[in-house]
Amino acid sequence: MAGSSHGHTPAAWTGVTIAFIGFCVAGAFMVMDQPVGFWAGMVVVLLGGVVGGIMRMMGLGQPKDLHQPHQMTGDREPARAEG
Repeated sequence: MAGSSHGHTPAAWTGVTIAFIGFCVAGAFMVMDQPVGFWAGMVVVLLGGVVGGIMRMMGLGQPKDLHQPHQMTGDREPARAEG
């Protein structure tokens, strides 16, 4: 993934950051035994995915045609026996 710049976009960073904050909020309220706060944190986690998706649709994500698709094992030509 490092060679494909996977996730290095404003949409990805924003979505993951919002989801991480929601995860931290949900975890803190879970320890404090406050179910309403826990579910509020989970809503923030889902909001991170929605915001990231909207930003991607606005063109702030990685373009789909940037890299060639990876070749699957079944798509390769069989190795020829030399002899």
